Amino acid sequence: MDKKQLSVILQKWSLVFKILPILVFIIALKIVAHYAGFEVITLNALYTSLVAGTIFLMGFLISGVLTDYKESEKIPSELSASIESLYDEAYTAHKGKNSKSALKFMEYQKSFVHSLIGWFWKKERTGALLEKVRGMNDVFVDMEKEGVQANYIIKMKNEQSNIRKIILRAHAIRDTEFIASAYAIVEALAFFLTLGLILIKVEPFYESLFFTTLVTFLVTYMIVLIRDLDNPFDYSAKGERGTEVSLKPLHELEASLEKAE
Repeated sequence: MDKKQLSVILQKWSLVFKILPILVFIIALKIVAHYAGFEVITLNALYTSLVAGTIFLMGFLISGVLTDYKESEKIPSELSASIESLYDEAYTAHKGKNSKSALKFMEYQKSFVHSLIGWFWKKERTGALLEKVRGMNDVFVDMEKEGVQANYIIKMKNEQSNIRKIILRAHAIRDTEFIASAYAIVEALAFFLTLGLILIKVEPFYESLFFTTLVTFLVTYMIVLIRDLDNPFDYSAKGERGTEVSLKPLHELEASLEKAE
């Protein structure tokens, strides 16, 4: 097994490793409760209703989070496409009109892609990045003075507007938590569900221990997964791995522009 395969496996099971200490702690509590005689609750229909309610709320949470996540997956490729379109239009204007401003704008795009990747890694503030998007207007004015056809500038301004819109959307997804009160009720239910599993008496004991471990694993894993999916741009904490949206389109664009003459 090479390093790449090992890395894929570790990413796949990273959340399991993350919640493993919690599982070990719950198993230990269950064993202590059993031998200390603290299993004072009997299994009944009310408890199974609590389990069903917890699973329902988790389904509600993950459906809402996945909507933003699926949209987030498109953001790096859409940004890459818009920036590349800007570069192509500037290249055409430079070749067609020998525009020095267009040539300058091509260099500007290279630095902008680098800043954009830095922004995703939280190395640059949103306001500073938007100021760089706004700074494209100065180049458009210079290109107009040089006699570059209006249709080139109009196309570039449309792409500029699209880039600004996507950045603001990514900013909202990254900095806005999905319904904090929903997280609170799910986490509270998960706590009482786990507490109930520890205190419920089921014979034989190994069955009780098995179902306590299984249900705790399921509930804990889903809560951690939902929170992880809620911010698909958390590169500064976890890097570009696991459930984070891939920035590969932007990295490839950065490399492509650096090689361009």
